[in-house]
Amino acid sequence: MERKDGYRMARTDRIDRLVTSGLCVYFEGVKAVDDVDLEVTRGRIHGLIGPNGAGKSTLFNAVSGFVPLTAGRVDLGSQDITGWSPTKIAQSGLVRTFQDTRIFKRLTVLENVELGAMGAGLHGVAGRKAAMSALDLLGIGHIADNIAGNVALGDGRRAGIARAVACEPDFLLMDEPAAGLDEGETQALSHTIVEVRDELECGVLLVEHDMSVIFGICEDIHVMDSGRTIAVGNPDDIRTNPVVIEAYFGRSHA
Repeated sequence: MERKDGYRMARTDRIDRLVTSGLCVYFEGVKAVDDVDLEVTRGRIHGLIGPNGAGKSTLFNAVSGFVPLTAGRVDLGSQDITGWSPTKIAQSGLVRTFQDTRIFKRLTVLENVELGAMGAGLHGVAGRKAAMSALDLLGIGHIADNIAGNVALGDGRRAGIARAVACEPDFLLMDEPAAGLDEGETQALSHTIVEVRDELECGVLLVEHDMSVIFGICEDIHVMDSGRTIAVGNPDDIRTNPVVIEAYFGRSHA
């Protein structure tokens, strides 16, 4: 894929599907994730929602290699990536962001994003070019030389996303990117997520508590409760699903 600035991603092979099959993660008898089948398609934005404790974060951690599976498997395209390290998974085309951004506060914004490019095997001039391209795509190229610890929360979140984008992933997992942002920042970030999907032609799996983001940009929504899948569908299906209303929306407004 040729980027607008002429930068061409290092990997020329593209992966079309991310799939979990019977994924289970148990902690001392607690079924944090219990037999979840999930499919994410490249080029689409998928939402992953559910009440607190539903197992969303654990599922993210399992798919991205940060916690081991108790049972089941994760497939990235035709490759079984179950048990792979987070680094190997990222280098294979699946990258995630974190709610706390995990930015190195004493480095510049550009240096932070360059670390992401290094995760994709891009070093030196190529890494810096990929990092600047990601910052420009996220709309924060103008703060590239700022110390990361001094930037505003919204810009810090965008920098965290840019670090993942610099890896040129086929699949981008985003963990509550709008947390702590005001309404205007949230709306702007929603537009940016769509732009990232369009520019990278990647699949996005989005965990987010702000339903304006989920129903505003997601084309498919997967709903969990108590570690299990309770519904899968498009936004209209999920809005009117009585099981979802009871388990998620009803509980949140109780």
